[in-house]
Amino acid sequence: MADIIHRFKRTYPDGRIEQRVIWEVPRSHGNPEGIRYRLAYIPAGAGSPAVLYDNHHPKGHHKHIRGEESAYDFVDWKKLIEDFKKDKAAHENL
Repeated sequence: MADIIHRFKRTYPDGRIEQRVIWEVPRSHGNPEGIRYRLAYIPAGAGSPAVLYDNHHPKGHHKHIRGEESAYDFVDWKKLIEDFKKDKAAHENL
């Protein structure tokens, strides 16, 4: 059973989309922290996210920034949101 602990979606007037969903799930081999998440920032007119954080099995915690995938050092879900917002802001300021 999964419980949503954070949900946010915003579509900006210019068409950009920001969506964040974080679930609390039973702890398991695939989810040792008991957290599942998907946080995405999609620029206007883009077909895929420019910034994406997720933790699906078997990859675990990772992020995609402009198509480049790298590991993400998960601390807790509040820090996850802070880090995502920093990467989103950096992308917006390019």
